[in-house]
Amino acid sequence: MYKPVGVVSTASDTHGRETVVALVGAGTRVWPVGRLDADSEGLVLVTNDGELTNFVTHPRYGVTKTYVALVSGAPTTADLTALESGVELEDGPAAARSVRELDRSGDRVLVELVMTEGRNREVRRMCEAIGCEVVSLTRTAVGPLRDGQLRPGLSRALTPAEVNALYAAASVPDDE
Repeated sequence: MYKPVGVVSTASDTHGRETVVALVGAGTRVWPVGRLDADSEGLVLVTNDGELTNFVTHPRYGVTKTYVALVSGAPTTADLTALESGVELEDGPAAARSVRELDRSGDRVLVELVMTEGRNREVRRMCEAIGCEVVSLTRTAVGPLRDGQLRPGLSRALTPAEVNALYAAASVPDDE
C-alpha cells in the first residue's frame, strides 16, 4: 500500500489515528511489515506471512528500503558521503547502503537513501546528524518492489512473482 502522511503503520492505534491496516481493509488478520513514521509517506507492505515479515524487517537479511528525502540546510557532498560512511546517533552508528543526490535548489536537496535497517525515524535522525532537516520523506521501494502508479491511500495485492522476489532479496543463511 501507499501510506499517506498522517496514517500510522500499525494494525490498531490507541490514539484513534487512521492505520494502514484499516486503509487496506483486508478481510483477514494482517499487519504492516515494519514501520514508516506518521510524518512520512510511501510503500508499506501489509501481510499475514510471518516468515516474510521477518525476512523483510530483520537487518541480518539485508532487504533494502529506498527513501527519497527532501532536506533543507544545504548539505555538502561531504555531508551526503557521511550518511553513507556512517553517522553517530544516540542509539549507535547508522549508515545508508548508498546515497545519491537527485536534485538541488538553493539550500534544499533531494536525496535518495538506500537503507538496510529500520530504526525509529532513522533517516530523519541521520539527516539531523549532518545538520539538515527532512522536509518530506517518501519510501519508494522495499527490496525489489516499486510501484510508481500507486497513489496515497491505495493498495493492491502483490503478484506471486513479487512475493518470490521479496523472498529472493533476503540473504538467508544456509543454516536457517
